[in-house]
Amino acid sequence: MALQNIISLTDKAADRVKALMSKGEDDCIGLRVGVKGTGCSGMSYFVEYAKDRKKLEDVVEDKDVKIFIDPMAVMYLLGSTMDYEETRFSSGFTFTNPNEKGRCGCGESFHV
Repeated sequence: MALQNIISLTDKAADRVKALMSKGEDDCIGLRVGVKGTGCSGMSYFVEYAKDRKKLEDVVEDKDVKIFIDPMAVMYLLGSTMDYEETRFSSGFTFTNPNEKGRCGCGESFHV
């Protein structure tokens, strides 16, 4: 039985990662995704350029891009889908996470 990816990407998310990588610094090898304690519900997602693989990080390769998963975030991200959305007023990566139990009113943070 194959192991489930910690996170999967939509086509839009993969296209955006590729676009960011083409504009990023030469030493970037992918994007890092994690969770940090903040916001009114307690946690929020973060996405940053990855220049190297940190100790104990998992690497998800999906649709020809590499996503490095912060080891402290694995239990919160398991089974999630990363998307990219553009609206008239904002743009950014979004997450559909089966582990979330709720979000704050503004949608910027969540709790499990």
